Amino acid sequence: MKLGYARISTKDQNFELQEDALKEAGCKKIYKDIVSGARQDRPSLNSLLDNCREGDTIIVWKLDRLGRSLKHLVELVNTLIERKVGLVSLNDPIDTTTAQGRLIFNIFSSLAEFERELIRERTNAGLSSARARGRLGGRPKGISKKAEATACAAETLYLERKLSVQQICDKLSIAKKTLYSYLRHRNVPVGFYTVKQK
Repeated sequence: MKLGYARISTKDQNFELQEDALKEAGCKKIYKDIVSGARQDRPSLNSLLDNCREGDTIIVWKLDRLGRSLKHLVELVNTLIERKVGLVSLNDPIDTTTAQGRLIFNIFSSLAEFERELIRERTNAGLSSARARGRLGGRPKGISKKAEATACAAETLYLERKLSVQQICDKLSIAKKTLYSYLRHRNVPVGFYTVKQK
């Protein structure tokens, strides 16, 4: 059976173009989602994947209607191939029901894996180079200039003991965890805290 999948990003758009093409391609049923391409939750796509059976073919207008990313698309198509479900994109050279279509898809998969390996190699090379120069990777230690000013104010208020910890946090618009982090940064001993009586 041929099953169609259509997706639009907002309610301002419409399904007509995709639906017409999918019906012309012979789809018996069309599943539709109104959701951004980057979103994971796609109820109709999930329903389609639950309902398709061995020998079925999923048809989409374009591949970008189906996958959130190349990685997601590769994983999805590999799952379909394992389940012996075909995929045809009407506007891309993809038809996994044919040997040529599977070859082209495997080239896409290889390119995606190649890209991931390149990124990993560049990251590792950058970290090795930084370590060789005595620098460690990750977030730099310390705090920003703006945070430094807040930390200074936090130290002053904390040592004055005129305000409770919660009042200091409210005054500086910070969380208690942030307050204690700032105090430790400025080497202020943090322990039992009481407000001085006037």
